[in-house]
Amino acid sequence: MIEKTLIDYLSTTLTVPVYMERPVDPPGKYVIIQKTGSSKHNQICSAMVAFQSYAPTLYEAAVLNEVVKVAVEASISLPEIVSAKLNSDYNFTNTAMKQNRYQAVFNFTHY
Repeated sequence: MIEKTLIDYLSTTLTVPVYMERPVDPPGKYVIIQKTGSSKHNQICSAMVAFQSYAPTLYEAAVLNEVVKVAVEASISLPEIVSAKLNSDYNFTNTAMKQNRYQAVFNFTHY
């Protein structure tokens, strides 16, 4: 499961906690991983995964987003991941909950 692989990897790489869903009592800075799609063709798996970086200020969320992007790009060193390509990243502030966040979306080829 690509999400588990990425959470395990990022939890040891980043200095902030990484989750699959928003915790009940979230820390000031954290990252949420969300698989938004996947496919399999000729035994080759691909997935699109969003990484949401939360922080107290928009600037801090943007900085965390940059750190996350570097870490995710380095995930190709894992044996399960063949490629990690940035699809897009952008300000994704949650106006309903008044939370600053950025989102980076990556396309993965993996085992």
